[in-house]
Amino acid sequence: MIELKPITEANFIEAFNLKLAPGQEEYVSHPIRSLAQAYVYRDQCRPFGIYADGEMVGYVMVIYDYDVPEYDIWHMMIDAAHQGRGYGGDALERVIEYVKTKPFGDSDRIALTCNRNNSVARKLYESRGFRATGVEDEDEIELVMTAEK
Repeated sequence: MIELKPITEANFIEAFNLKLAPGQEEYVSHPIRSLAQAYVYRDQCRPFGIYADGEMVGYVMVIYDYDVPEYDIWHMMIDAAHQGRGYGGDALERVIEYVKTKPFGDSDRIALTCNRNNSVARKLYESRGFRATGVEDEDEIELVMTAEK
């Protein structure tokens, strides 16, 4: 069973120790960079450790964009040693459940970007209801879903 736990002073080093698989550096930022962004956007975001059986196996950040308004999923990653076990899909479902609580503002729109070459992540996102919007920025494509209750 996967659960999301907020990143705090008690577990941020665990997040720092997560590793991307070789070649994934072009697809997602490491949690160290993401946590720096979380500090800057601290009034509108929440970084989470992704836990399986009490062990941090990944990281994800949810940020609220007041200008759109929408919830954005940033920097979701599963540690290289824990990939291929379904944790990404389970974690994504927990993130969607979290967004449905509308912790920062009223929006049912959830957006994320995915490197156009990352077919594994795109397949995962599309399997959970995300659809490409046609918006692209360099090598990233935007995918969006509506998180209705």
